[in-house]
Amino acid sequence: MPRDDRSTDERRLTRPAADRLDIPRELRRTIVRRRAYDADAFGRLSERIARFLGTGQFLVYMTATIVFWVVWNIFAPEHLRWDQYPFIFLTLALSLQASYAAPLILLAQNRQESRDRVQYERDRDVDARTRADMEFLAREMASLRMSVGEVATRDFLRSELRSLLAELELKDREDDRV
Repeated sequence: MPRDDRSTDERRLTRPAADRLDIPRELRRTIVRRRAYDADAFGRLSERIARFLGTGQFLVYMTATIVFWVVWNIFAPEHLRWDQYPFIFLTLALSLQASYAAPLILLAQNRQESRDRVQYERDRDVDARTRADMEFLAREMASLRMSVGEVATRDFLRSELRSLLAELELKDREDDRV
């Protein structure tokens, strides 16, 4: 029997994947595939509906439908009318539409509120970093101003050189006289 010189950890890591506990098993194939469920699909659909309900296009469509409904049920031949004068069926359809529109709009607003909250947190983080950077730069500018105050400027050097030159010229004249 051959001797295995590998350490216990090496042997454990080189075991077949089926025997290892740190690697998930492959999914078994099923005859009937399960549909993947997207939890946000209904939320996205409700946002699309809520966006459409808030447009002028929806108001035009709704107005045209109601006008057609009323005109048809007043002026159409008697046997082709489906909703007589008090328009009970129209009232039922509008209240049904409103009862579904309100929760969809609320759901869309809740999703938007969640996105806004995340955006506000990001903005707050960016603001804090920007503020910290600005404070750092202000301290750096102050230290540079203090350092510049100790450094000789060009004008100062020129005036010093002129005064030294004047002293040298004065000294040369004195030396020439002597």
